Amino acid sequence: MAENGDWVTPRLYGQPWFEKPILYYWAAALGFRLNLSPEWAARLPSAFAALASAVAIGWLGWKHYGGEQTSLAQPVLLAPVIFSTSVAAIGFSRAATPDMLFSAFIALAMTCATRALSDQGALRVAVNSNSITRTSDTFSLALFGAFLGLAVLAKGPAGVLLAAGAIGLWALATSHWRAAFRLASPVPIGAFCAVSLPWYILCAARNPDFIRIFIFQHNFQRYLTPVFQHKQPFWFFGWITLLALLPWTALLLPAAGEGLRLWRERAWADSPGFFFACWAIFPILFFSASQSKLPGYILPAVPTLALICSVGVIRAFQNSRSLSILVASGLGLFWLALAIFVLVNRNRISASETERAAWLHLAEAAFLITALLVIAILRAGSRQNVRLAVAVCSLLIVAATLTADLQVLPALDPYLSARPHADFLRHDLRPDRIFTFHLNRSWNYGLAFYFRRELPEWSPNDPEAALVLTTHQGLEEIVKSGRLQGDLNETDKGILYVPVVPLPR
Repeated sequence: MAENGDWVTPRLYGQPWFEKPILYYWAAALGFRLNLSPEWAARLPSAFAALASAVAIGWLGWKHYGGEQTSLAQPVLLAPVIFSTSVAAIGFSRAATPDMLFSAFIALAMTCATRALSDQGALRVAVNSNSITRTSDTFSLALFGAFLGLAVLAKGPAGVLLAAGAIGLWALATSHWRAAFRLASPVPIGAFCAVSLPWYILCAARNPDFIRIFIFQHNFQRYLTPVFQHKQPFWFFGWITLLALLPWTALLLPAAGEGLRLWRERAWADSPGFFFACWAIFPILFFSASQSKLPGYILPAVPTLALICSVGVIRAFQNSRSLSILVASGLGLFWLALAIFVLVNRNRISASETERAAWLHLAEAAFLITALLVIAILRAGSRQNVRLAVAVCSLLIVAATLTADLQVLPALDPYLSARPHADFLRHDLRPDRIFTFHLNRSWNYGLAFYFRRELPEWSPNDPEAALVLTTHQGLEEIVKSGRLQGDLNETDKGILYVPVVPLPR
C-alpha cells in the first residue's frame, strides 16, 4: 500500500485481500511511508492503541470513582497499570494485527457513551469530577459515533454489535431505555456514517467481490460456521479471560464480590460498575456463541475488566480481611508458579549460553522473592499495602518483559520468526529454486514478507535440483521419494533446509 499508492484496496501478494477492513493497514502503511523498520511500522499502531485504552479507563476511574490522581491505590492509576501490565495488553500491544486498534476504539466509544449517560443522570459520577463544566451531551454523542466508526474500520460490523449489545444488556437490566436510545440518535449515527462508510462504499465500488468476501465470508460465515478451522468449545473464552488478565487474575475475586454486593442491595440502576460489567461480559458471551474462536476476539473486554478489578480490590482491602488474604495468596501463587516454570524449563538452554542461563537464574529468584513479598505485603490488608504490592508486581513485570526482549526472545527468534531464515537465504545463487514444502501458514506468510515474494510449494514431481524449506514431516516424504542424498546434518531451527537432487534422467 505504501509503495503502490493504492490506499483503498488491501492486497496480499498483489491480489485483493478482504479478511479485515482498512484501518490497521493505513496505520502500518503510514509507518512504512515514514521509513520506519518493518517491525516498528507494523507494531506501532497497536502500541499507540493500547496507550489510548489505558488513558480511557484511567479517565473513567477518575470520573466515576474519583481519588487522588497520583495514587496507585485509586482506580484512576490502578486500572491503567493493571491493564498495561496484563498478558493481553503486553501481547497484543506488540502484535501486527488490528485487534488492539479495534479494542481501543471500542474503549473510546464506550467512554464517550458513559459521559453521555452521566450527563443524562443515568450513571453516578464521583463528587470531585463535578468540577467539570456540564455541557450538552452532543459532543460526547458525536465522539461516540466517530469512535465506533473507527472500530468498524478496524475490524468490521462486530464493533457495532459489541457496543449495542453491551448497552442493550445494561438498559434491559436498569430500564434506562431512554438514555440508551439517545446513543442511537441522529448525531452519533451521522458521525458514525461519516467516518466509516466512505471507505466501504469506495472499496465496494472498486471491487465487486468485496461485499461477498468481507461481509458474508469473513464475518457471517466466520461467526456461524467453523469454515476457518478456529472451532473451540463454548467455554473457551472463560479460560482465555483468566489468562488474559495474568498476573492480576486473582483480582477477579473482589470484582465478583463487588458485583454480588450490588445484586444483593439492588443498587445497580445507576451504578457505573454495572455498566462496565455489561461492557466486559457481552463480548465474552457474544464470541462464546461463535463457531470460530481466537484469543484476540475478547480483547475489548480486557480494559474494562482491569477497571472493574481495580475498584474491587480497593474496596476488598477496605471491607474484607478474608478476601484480602485470598487475593494476596492468588497473586503470590502466580509468581511462585512462574518461578517453578522457569526452574523446569531453564535446562532447555544449552550450557554454552551461560549469559542467558544466568539471566534465567536471576528471574527465577526474583519471581520467588516477589511471591513471598506480595503475600506478606497484602496480608496486612491496608490500602497503602495495595499500592506497594501493585508497584512491586508492576516493576517486576516491566523487568521480566525487558529481560525476555533482550535475552529470551533473541534465542527463540530463529524458531519463531522467518526473518533470520530470509536474511540467510537472501543472496542465494538460485533464488528461483527455493521452495517451501508442508510449512504452516505463518511460516509461509513470514517468508513471503521478508523475501518480498511468495515462495512456491515444491512438488516431488519437479525434476530439477532445489533447496526445499520444510518440516520433519516434509523431510520424511523427501527421503521416501529418494530425492535426498546422504544425511541431513543440520540443527532444526524452526525450518529445515533440504537440498534435493534432480530426478534421474
